[in-house]
Amino acid sequence: MTSMPEFSPVFREQLQDLFRWRRDVRHFRRDPLPEPVLDDLLRTACLAPSVGLSEPWRFVRVDDPRRRAAVRADFARCNASALSDRAGADAQRYARLKLAGLDDAPHHVAVLSHPEPAQGRGLGRGTMPQTTTWSTVMAIHTFWLAATAAGIGVGWVSIIDPERVMAVLDMDPVLELVAYLCVGYPAQPASTPELERRGWERRAPERREWIRR
Repeated sequence: MTSMPEFSPVFREQLQDLFRWRRDVRHFRRDPLPEPVLDDLLRTACLAPSVGLSEPWRFVRVDDPRRRAAVRADFARCNASALSDRAGADAQRYARLKLAGLDDAPHHVAVLSHPEPAQGRGLGRGTMPQTTTWSTVMAIHTFWLAATAAGIGVGWVSIIDPERVMAVLDMDPVLELVAYLCVGYPAQPASTPELERRGWERRAPERREWIRR
């Protein structure tokens, strides 16, 4: 039987550093990552847990300039709509935020999820079918942590219309878009969230305490 490895106090401290530095990146350098590095990130992402060992995730490299331009246009449309829903000082603060790195990030990665994959034979999904989506989110987070450990930034673009982006990517409509990621070397590394640094929001200390029932 294989023994579980022992993780030293130094490693655990470094792991805490990794969690702190895993930030949503919006400012990227334009130089691309080496292909082996991207491949390694994908392989690491696939180590994530999944309900029933279903591995419902699909990672899609978006390299076509026309498809990228269409996604950027959709973001601009959705962002303008989100801004129009705000007023006064709140709208001014929102307008000053940089909410995506689509223009500068050298790599765009769409992450899709299969809601009813044949793999796993439905185990664990009868009462909570959304666990396939959650499993895909676990793969995204694993990808993100691995990227951060390698000095690579990731930004999650959520201000897009999933159906329009799926049409742009010409993917099987049975799949669902879970994330559209910008990936590349960060131009401005930071260990605190940009929204916090820019005064949009602060962390809630009470979230760090157990809720007991």
